[in-house]
Amino acid sequence: MNRCSITYEDCGDALYSERGLRLLDRRLTKLEVLPLSAEEQRQEAIRRVDKMSIQGVQHKLSARLNVAQGRFDIVDTGGKWILKPQSNLYRELPENEDVTMKLAATVGIEVPVTGLLVSSDGSMTYFIKRFDREGRRKLAVEDFAQLSGKTRDTKYDSSMEQVAMLVERFTAFPVLEKIKLFRLTIFNYLVGNEDMHLKNFSVIRRDGVVGLSPAYDLINTTIVLEEGGEEIALPLAGKKRKLTAKLLLDYFGRERLQLPDRVISDVLDTIRNKVAEWDQILQRCFLSAEMKERYAELVSARAMKLGMTG
Repeated sequence: MNRCSITYEDCGDALYSERGLRLLDRRLTKLEVLPLSAEEQRQEAIRRVDKMSIQGVQHKLSARLNVAQGRFDIVDTGGKWILKPQSNLYRELPENEDVTMKLAATVGIEVPVTGLLVSSDGSMTYFIKRFDREGRRKLAVEDFAQLSGKTRDTKYDSSMEQVAMLVERFTAFPVLEKIKLFRLTIFNYLVGNEDMHLKNFSVIRRDGVVGLSPAYDLINTTIVLEEGGEEIALPLAGKKRKLTAKLLLDYFGRERLQLPDRVISDVLDTIRNKVAEWDQILQRCFLSAEMKERYAELVSARAMKLGMTG
């Protein structure tokens, strides 16, 4: 029996489940194998890099969902989906990013539709729906590097305190957005995401209101990089490693973000309750058995440090 790489549910002899297809488009009844190997996708991304607005360390392709033909078409402009093939440098990035985004959704973090596509060589390609497209209209989005006058080369030259300051300065309802920031920070610590630099935070204008954008580029980098060391991309109280509950909860949550104890407790309770369910999701995801085990062990150890177990 096959397992749907969009929803992780059993789908019989089909490649994807009906529910998985409907998440992409309610009219979609089939989805063909992506007719490119991982290497061909990487070469396509390199060839098109000057034509597309999407950039970053990972190879990316812009795509349009062709509902009538049941396939993704690679395009230079106007794509509403981003595809990320397997990396030739790091193991299982598509599988890692997809399950991490799904875990984020369980704790109330807003994320776009994501999933994994089967490619012609049998490898998995990660896809995510662009949140800056609404019909034919492009929504205004600015990442925190842009807001703070930084560049792609200086995106690590900041701190979590400055991120909080940018939230206070540029969002319409900073009290609510700081709760989102706190939830995201705790989540990133739990899942070992060491790469939340300035370009991975953004604000978006929707219906005239500016707030934090849906989350993106969430990945357990700790199990990918292996050498470890740092636990956060932007320092908190000058520290990038050996973060503690006191630092994350008391200093960042209570002192810097000025969140009430009740709010902090609510966020932690929500995450604590969902962490207990993460093992089931990890077991159903498409990471290798080794990576699943390392992922689960990291979450368990981090949750213990935050007092979320027992």
